[in-house]
Amino acid sequence: MIFKNTVESFAVNYAHKSIQRSLYNEFNIKILDENQKYTKTPKEGKKYMLYAHVPFCHTFCPYCSFHKYHYEQELAKHYFENLREEMRQVKAAGFDFNSLYVGGGTTLINEPELEKTLRLAKELFNIEDISAESDPNHISPESLTRFDGLIDRLSVGVQSFDDSILKKVGRYEKFGSSAEVQKRLEKAVGMIPVISLDLIFNLPNQTKEQLINDIKISKAIAPEQITLYPLMKSELTRDNIARSLGVSNVDNEREFYEIIVDEFAKGGYRQSNAWAFSNQKNADMRDEYVGSNHEYVGIGSGAFSFLEGELVINAFNLLDYGRKVKAQDSTVIAKCAFTKKERLKYIFLTELFDGSVDIAKYNKNNGANIHRDLFVELNLLKLVNAIYEENGCIKPTFFGKYICVVLMRDFYAGMDRVRALFKDDAKIKRTKNLHVMSEDTGVSYEQAVTRPKAAI
Repeated sequence: MIFKNTVESFAVNYAHKSIQRSLYNEFNIKILDENQKYTKTPKEGKKYMLYAHVPFCHTFCPYCSFHKYHYEQELAKHYFENLREEMRQVKAAGFDFNSLYVGGGTTLINEPELEKTLRLAKELFNIEDISAESDPNHISPESLTRFDGLIDRLSVGVQSFDDSILKKVGRYEKFGSSAEVQKRLEKAVGMIPVISLDLIFNLPNQTKEQLINDIKISKAIAPEQITLYPLMKSELTRDNIARSLGVSNVDNEREFYEIIVDEFAKGGYRQSNAWAFSNQKNADMRDEYVGSNHEYVGIGSGAFSFLEGELVINAFNLLDYGRKVKAQDSTVIAKCAFTKKERLKYIFLTELFDGSVDIAKYNKNNGANIHRDLFVELNLLKLVNAIYEENGCIKPTFFGKYICVVLMRDFYAGMDRVRALFKDDAKIKRTKNLHVMSEDTGVSYEQAVTRPKAAI
């Protein structure tokens, strides 16, 4: 047992350092100047997903690092208009999509504008499924009824059902008590084909009892999917997390993950990827769009695209973004190219995270020989009993699934290095010329407005 624990500890530490090394070495962001235009263009025979970013929230959670602004109705109206215009420009460039993921922010924060945007997407493209995100304040039956036939999967960020935790992170005041949130969720289940309930585990000072209670309450509500994300700390969130939740010298991530898997093994749900669990009738659901969509086009302020081995970054600043869209100019302000080896590792990770890597398909789609190109990585994973091969597929063991959780957590936290570069207002535009400010400024929209009718 001691030997096994030592080996697993080594493997986790190695995985953590490996992805940190990759992110540090590969994230060489090239900022484009006015003479360097990047045009998103499709490649024949390739399948793409469309990602649309809605960067608005009424309030901010301490552990969230996503690009967002305080919500203001008129500002959001202009933004959605620009988002739809960029969507038309993507269509004109020759793209088509059968899947749309709307992320944020709170995507249902302005329901009429979101509805217009989703209907336009279905008119322009061969969209078969739409996923969106929300919070407990935007899931009333009245709100969800208007999205009947539009949204196929709605991910609701609950994070915890423990009132003491909700109070520490400011969600009790924002969304109400655990009992109130449970009632809203119970009414929402069944109104959208798939409701996914999102929780966070390994919060500082979180107990086993709190975690198990969160899982039991979630299963009692009976949504189609329950996802448990490990707490993701980065330079953008570390201080906020410490201020609201405190600091703990004990890391329970590995132990809590085992508890989570054991609790769901008791029946009713099956594991659909490394951190998501689906009820039996929705056994093939997937949680992270990057697992089945290696190439995607991002639209909206601060949206990422991944095209031809490059991370492509849209303008973060709302004013800059709006001006570019209205001028029919490229919304891209920066990009980052990755080596073939790093791309192969990324695709392998996302597919293993989803549960299985089809060797023949992987080799064909990526022009690769996985046993040769990832020789070291595969043998190390086999050595620590993280993967095995069966019927032409590479699959994770229980420990392999946990390794995937660690790697995916580190990958998402690593993306904050990109956001951090562009969240510095001084590097984007002097705030005195803006009529909006981001959460970093701590200034409300009303205080920040310098031109009441400034065009976005």
